[in-house]
Amino acid sequence: MKLKTRVKICGLKEAEHIKVAAEAGAAYVGFNFFAKSPRYVDFDQARDLALETPIGVAKVGLTVNVDNTFLDDLLTKVPLDMIQLHGHETPERVAEVRELYGLPVIKAFGIATEEDTKLIDVFGEVADQLLVDAKPPKDAKMLGGNGLTFDWRLVKRKFWPKPWMLAGGLTVDNVAEAIQMTGAKQVDLSSGVESAPGVKDPDLIRAFIKAAQTAPAPKLS
Repeated sequence: MKLKTRVKICGLKEAEHIKVAAEAGAAYVGFNFFAKSPRYVDFDQARDLALETPIGVAKVGLTVNVDNTFLDDLLTKVPLDMIQLHGHETPERVAEVRELYGLPVIKAFGIATEEDTKLIDVFGEVADQLLVDAKPPKDAKMLGGNGLTFDWRLVKRKFWPKPWMLAGGLTVDNVAEAIQMTGAKQVDLSSGVESAPGVKDPDLIRAFIKAAQTAPAPKLS
C-alpha cells in the first residue's frame, strides 16, 4: 500500500488555517520569518500560532541568512520543532545551527540545472532534511515562495542521503504529476494555496493535501 505523501504548508499566518491544514492531514506547518515576504510573521504572532498547532504536526521556522542573535531570540520566544534555512547558508553554517540549537535542520536550495543537483550530496552531509525548490530569478526579492517550478527530471531517481521535500510552484493541478515523476514522499508549498500573496485559502489547502495524498504511485520509468 502506498504511504500517504507528507505535506508541509508554509507561510501560515492565521490560526484558522493551521487548524484546516492539520485536520486535512498536513505533517508540517511553516512560519516565515523573512521580513520581505508577504507571509512574514513576527515572533509574537508565531508564538501564538505555534501554541495553536495540534500535537503531532511539526512546527517549522523558515529563516534566511540569519545570525545566532536572531535564532537565540526566535527560539526563546517561539516553540518550534524544526529550523528551515532558506538562504545562502554554507554547509558549515548548517552544521553549526544544528549543533548549537539541538533541533532538526531543513536546508533548502534552488535547482535550475544538473550542476545544482550536486548540492544534494553537499547538504546531505550536514542537514537532517533537504528541500529542493526552483532557483529564483536573479532579481527576485525572495529565495522561495515565488510560485515557480523547475524541471522535475533533474531530481528523478536521484540518490537522496537524507529525507527530502519537493517544492517550487506546486498546485492542486500539478502535485500528482510531480510526485509521479520525482518519487517525492514529501511536498512543500506556500503560494499554491493562496488567493493572493500571503493570503491562504482554506479550500485550496484541503484540496492540495487531498491531491498530494491520493496521488498515484511514482512511475518506475
